[in-house]
Amino acid sequence: MSLNTMRLDRFISEACQVNRKAVRLILAQSRVYVNGSVANDIAMIVDTFSLIVMDSKTLQSNQPYYIMLNKPIGVVCATKDEKHKTVIDLLVGKYDENIISDLHIVGRLDLNTSGLVLLTNDSRWSERLTSPKHKVAKCYKVTLANPLTIDYINTFAQGMYFPYENITTQPAKLTITSDFQADVTLTEGRYHQIKRMFGRFRNQVLMLNRYSIGLLSLDEALALGESRHLTPLEVRNISG
Repeated sequence: MSLNTMRLDRFISEACQVNRKAVRLILAQSRVYVNGSVANDIAMIVDTFSLIVMDSKTLQSNQPYYIMLNKPIGVVCATKDEKHKTVIDLLVGKYDENIISDLHIVGRLDLNTSGLVLLTNDSRWSERLTSPKHKVAKCYKVTLANPLTIDYINTFAQGMYFPYENITTQPAKLTITSDFQADVTLTEGRYHQIKRMFGRFRNQVLMLNRYSIGLLSLDEALALGESRHLTPLEVRNISG
């Protein structure tokens, strides 16, 4: 669901099939409430999730939904796929169909990457998390075929030039946790970025798991394929 916005007078006019002059009178008579408060301003901006009531009749009551999913390997981040199970398929039967049909994926993972995936119908919220200008950190645990050295840390921190796209990646933080494992933190999401960065060292990524986005960590109680709604506090605080 895109977060459409419009003036309140236009919304009332379209919802009730009345002209703008009649809307002015309706608002002047304090017959309209937006999010529980009397609305008199014809130029007030409302959006998809504004609760709008007129004469005790609800004209709009859409709810935003925010879902955390623990994606397994072999599941694609798509709404439909002819070959593979999708993250949407994992939600069927657990959530109302009307909720599922409005969801979009916030920051995709590829087929062979597991971990934290977010889904929502709130496009403004998802834009804050995915837009490069906001630099929301995404953290991954990586298992590699060959041992790691200190050189990896410095190279990741400097950013890497990808000639095919003619771009240089933003600095990434790499923390070596064992000979063959590291934690990597990115503030962007280029195509297969982590695998390509380790590819510069001719070191194959064997396993890749995203465990946090911003201040939100994957709920350890969620088994692979399981999901839950985010709490209001998680929704507010995720981007810091």
